[in-house]
Amino acid sequence: MGSDQKSMKELAIALVSGGMDSCVSAAIAKQNYELAFLHVNYGQRTEIRELQAFNDIADYYDVKKRLVVSIEYLKSIGGSSLTDDNIPVSIADLNSKNIPTSYVPFRNTHLLAIAVSWAEVIGAVKIFIGAVEEDSSGYPDCRKEYYHAFNKLIEVGTKPETHIEVVTPLIDMKKHEIVKKGIELNAPLHLTWSCYKNNDVACGVCDSCALRLRGFKNAGVKDPIKYAITI
Repeated sequence: MGSDQKSMKELAIALVSGGMDSCVSAAIAKQNYELAFLHVNYGQRTEIRELQAFNDIADYYDVKKRLVVSIEYLKSIGGSSLTDDNIPVSIADLNSKNIPTSYVPFRNTHLLAIAVSWAEVIGAVKIFIGAVEEDSSGYPDCRKEYYHAFNKLIEVGTKPETHIEVVTPLIDMKKHEIVKKGIELNAPLHLTWSCYKNNDVACGVCDSCALRLRGFKNAGVKDPIKYAITI
């Protein structure tokens, strides 16, 4: 009966970068959907390590449907410290209101376009993405209004019988709430990788590391990965 129930579940695509937020978002999706995992390489500094994290998380959840694609043209376009080696990854300033150098111009639109194309082909009804607006770096493509607009775009840009929705379960959550939700759902946080800079030991000082470390600290939980430095 269990397998029959599983086969009756609708299909959802989880965009999994390998980071903590996308992992917890996938864990939330898994509660109600059969999962397909999508990972996008875009020439980022930690591309190899993020791909390893993606595969580790997919193995943990025994996800059979996996798609890994490359959009290396974002590296050619540049404009971000994640894709341009000439732009240093800035040290985190969690009180800053400025968008950090790690912002990849319009990146999430590229990722979601791929997800929607795949969803139409495989019959997925939801696309889960671990975007956070409340307690994040302030990227413009992580705001609720952006996803509202993108869902309107899906409506007019796909076949009439197609019904796909982008879901952002973490959008209003603080990092410590995301940590707690991940622990509650037994998400494999120990397999995730959030560092923007290093592929071996997390730097601890980039924007992503700092936000993650603060989240674990405020949750009263020790982060299971190692850091070179903590600020």
